[in-house]
This record gives sequence, structure tokens and C-alpha cells, in this order.
Amino acid sequence: MKLKYLNLLAVLLLLSVGCTNLDEKWYSAVVPETFFKTEKDVKAALYRPFTHARWYEGGHRWNLQEYPADQFAITTKGPHWYNGGENYRYHYHDWTINDGWIWGAWRGTLMGVALALDTKSDLEKLDYTTVGLTETDKADHLMQLQSLISYFYLRGLDYFGGLPIFTSNEGENVPRSTDKETFEHIETMLKEAIPQLPKKVSGEVEEGAIKQGAAAMMLAQLYFNAEAYIGEDRFDACAAICQDIIDGEYGDYSLDQDWFGPHDFYNNESPEIIWSIPSEFNKLQYDWFYNYFYHYETEKYFGLDGGGWNGAHMQPSRKPTGEIYSEFALGKPYEKFDDNDLRKKPYVYNGGGKYEGMFLVGRQESPYGKSIGTQEYKGEVLYFVDQVARFAKVGTEGYPNIESLRSSMADGEENTGVRLVKAPFPNLDDESLRWGADDPVYRLTETYYMLAECKLRAGDKGAAVTLINEVRERNFEDRLDPNPVTAANLDKYRMVDEWGIEFLGEGRRRTDLIRWNMFTTEDWWDHEASGSDHLNRFPVPQNALSGNNALEQNPGY
Repeated sequence: MKLKYLNLLAVLLLLSVGCTNLDEKWYSAVVPETFFKTEKDVKAALYRPFTHARWYEGGHRWNLQEYPADQFAITTKGPHWYNGGENYRYHYHDWTINDGWIWGAWRGTLMGVALALDTKSDLEKLDYTTVGLTETDKADHLMQLQSLISYFYLRGLDYFGGLPIFTSNEGENVPRSTDKETFEHIETMLKEAIPQLPKKVSGEVEEGAIKQGAAAMMLAQLYFNAEAYIGEDRFDACAAICQDIIDGEYGDYSLDQDWFGPHDFYNNESPEIIWSIPSEFNKLQYDWFYNYFYHYETEKYFGLDGGGWNGAHMQPSRKPTGEIYSEFALGKPYEKFDDNDLRKKPYVYNGGGKYEGMFLVGRQESPYGKSIGTQEYKGEVLYFVDQVARFAKVGTEGYPNIESLRSSMADGEENTGVRLVKAPFPNLDDESLRWGADDPVYRLTETYYMLAECKLRAGDKGAAVTLINEVRERNFEDRLDPNPVTAANLDKYRMVDEWGIEFLGEGRRRTDLIRWNMFTTEDWWDHEASGSDHLNRFPVPQNALSGNNALEQNPGY
């Protein structure tokens, strides 16, 4: 097989350090017809772009969705995590064309397109009967790759607007297409792929393949955000697809009866998972977030080995004095959870793959050990607080009392902020379960919430209320929700809150705020609205402009 990434991938590789070793050897006499000897060879080629998708789901792409929004932050903690001000720039919407996260997203998007295009090109030339496969298998594989290309373009459209459109890896210095052209390219590819993909059947375990339901979710997402992407209202089209997904037109899916089902060690068995990226200990691990979220000593609390870097946490709900912030409606993610919500409990692993709670909050002592401070609270059991301030300075010069403390990105301590545990951790006794939770890309709950928002926008609050509450009730003992959504309390802020609660930390917050025109117009903790709509798109990074002189920069940069 002639693995030729040519101009598109060559430029990307020239300017970057890859997510893995992508150096290729050229064998001019080897073509798909002679390279693929067995079904295993075909599957190995097919899986390669999907491993890139696993990398793409986290890291810089997640950072761009969450840190410029209102739920997470990486504060400076004493002498740590200033990072040249990079964390501040995203929080304050002051990023530049030279920032690494932006380049990582641009590069990762087009590299994903290139990898999937290259594999699709080779498999198109192969006679599948020579490796014991059928034409049905071939159509499935090709349409999975086409859907994966659509997924990368969909994410890139969200970050940057119009992108260079490649239908092969040939071409040189391809310019950006318009937002509308990129939108229509994605739409066309998905409409072609959906009917040729298989449907999920009842009881089938999710293993990472793209089926009809996943491709339909991509198309629904495209329409859901069309107003932000191309200035056109496509909510009716989104609602129709969502209803069809719920009705089983694209496969057999249903809401999980447990709040933890879509996220736990066995979430590949959850009936609501539509597409997830597989994860397994010492293999394709869903682990990128571990170091950023957890303290150096959190390993003791988990009963594991391997300390974190103590960087990220949830933005504070409370002032240093303890009052909940009332000056802004957004943010305050921990306090947006009802006190009776089963997820709001401190995370504790109970053994046998069972656990409770979703947060590291309060005293960091579990049945497995204590997390002991190493900096401001050296030698003390850590107590994670839903606040940002340098409490250890109270009583020193300039800080006579708690009221004198500031709360900003520069004022963190080692115990600052509640930490999210969306994917669970076992202790060492059950170490084989470590990284057992797959990374859910699409789950049926998103379909319910998209449909609910479409109904809300169409004036049908009753239908929206029913859809949201059908999900909410599983988060409470005996399914008794003390604060359900009602026609009286459902407005745009409650809708945005519901997205933030259910999908906390799932890498979508920025997109939701943009769709509601809140990303540049609303305040949240230590962030004043800029009012600059051009910030709804990230700039084309300088590295990309340097590598392709046909590219044009986004307005405002």
C-alpha cells in the first residue's frame, strides 16, 4: 500500500510534532491489491483514523471547548500553572494566532481528514472478496470513513468556520472554502453515508464503529448549530432527525436507567451510547484528563498510583466569604446541581466496579487513603473548596481577613476548586478496570436535549419539559426530582444550565454558549463579556498560514 499523505498531510507533519509516529516508508510497487492479504490487514488500516479520533477527542480540542467557557479553569496555584499566561488568555478571550491549543485543533482536524481519506482511497481500490469480506462490508467500511471525515470537518467548522475541502490527498495550497460550502460538504457526505451504514440492533455492545445512529447524530448537530455556522435556522430539520433517533429509525437506543451508566467501567454496554471511543487499561486509554484535573496526592484518595499535576478544576460557585455569586447567571457549575442529586456526592469507589458520586470535594479522605497537602497546606489532609482565593494568606500583611481576599485566575491554592470525576477510577485491587470507561462521543441523552431545545425555540415548552425531565429523574433517589423543569421556569438560562449539568466536562460548553449568543455577551467568574462576536471563531493559526499561502484569516484577527 502506498501511504501517500502528499501535500495536505506533508505540510501538517512538516510543521508539527505528531500525536504518534507518522513517518511513512514508500514502496512504489506495493498497492492495495497486494498489500491487503487478510481481513486483519483491512481492519488495521480501518482502525488507524479512529485511533486519531481518540487523540482528537481530548487535549487541545477539549481545552478549546471548556476553558474559554464558564465551567472550568486552570488557575495559578502559588508558583504553579501561570504557563506564560496561556491559561489566562483563554479564560479572558485574549488568545492569539500563535497559541498552541489553536494550532493543535487546526492541525488535528485536517490530519484526521487526511488519515481517513487515505484509508478510504486504498480500500476503495480493493476487491474485498480477496480477503474473505463482502461488498456489504466494503460499503460499511467506506461509509464509516466518510462519516469520520464528516466528523472532523464538523468539529473544524465549529472551531474555525470554513475549511480547505479535500476529496483526496492530492492538491497543493488548497484555499479555505466558505462556511456554507463546508457546511454543505458535511451535509452531503452524511446524507450519502447514513443509509449505507448498519443500524445498531437490540443488545449490541458498542465497540467504536460508526453506525447509522452516530452519522445521524452528526447531521443533527450540524443542523442544530446551523444558525451559528451559516446564519440559517435549521432547528426543524434537527428536531426531525432527533425524533427519528428516539423512535429507533437509526437503531435500537434507549435512555440508561442509571445516571452512571453512560460513563462507568462498562459503559460500552449502556443502551444510550450511540458512538464511543473504546478504552482499556494499557491499550487505547481514555486518560488525557487525569493529570490536569487531579492533585499530586489524589492517587492516595483513589487508592491508585500515579499522581496528577493539580491544574484544572471547576470554576467557583462561591466567593471567598462563602456566598454564592449572584452577579452573573452563568457558571457556578457545582451549585447548579441540586443538593439531592446523586451525582453531587463526593466520589468514592465501593469495589467490584461500583462507585458513587462525581466530584472530589471537601475533605480528601477515602477508605483507601488521605490526600495530604504539599504546598500551602503541607502535612494537612486536603479540603477541596468551591472557591478561588489564597486563604492561607489570611492574617498576613495585606490580608487581614477573608473579606480582603481576591478571587481571580491568579489567586488559586493547591486545594482550589471542585474536581470532576466523570469517568470513574478503581483502586489497585481492581486495577484491571482502570481506564475501563470508554469515551462517549454521542449518547441518546444529547438527542433528548437537542429535541427539547428545538421544541423550546418553537414555543412548545410542554414537550421540552417532558424530554428534559425524562433524563433528570434518574439522578435522584426513587426518581423524585425536587426541582424539575417546568413551563414556568424553562427559559434560555435554565436550558443552558441543563446542558451544563448533564454534559459537564464533555467538551461542548463553548458551542452551547455560542448557539445561545452567550459566549461573548455574558459574564461569569472573573470574566467580563467582550461583546466581540468574531471571538465565536478561533483564528487560523500562524503555523497554518505559513504553510499554505492560499489561506485567509478569519475576520477580527
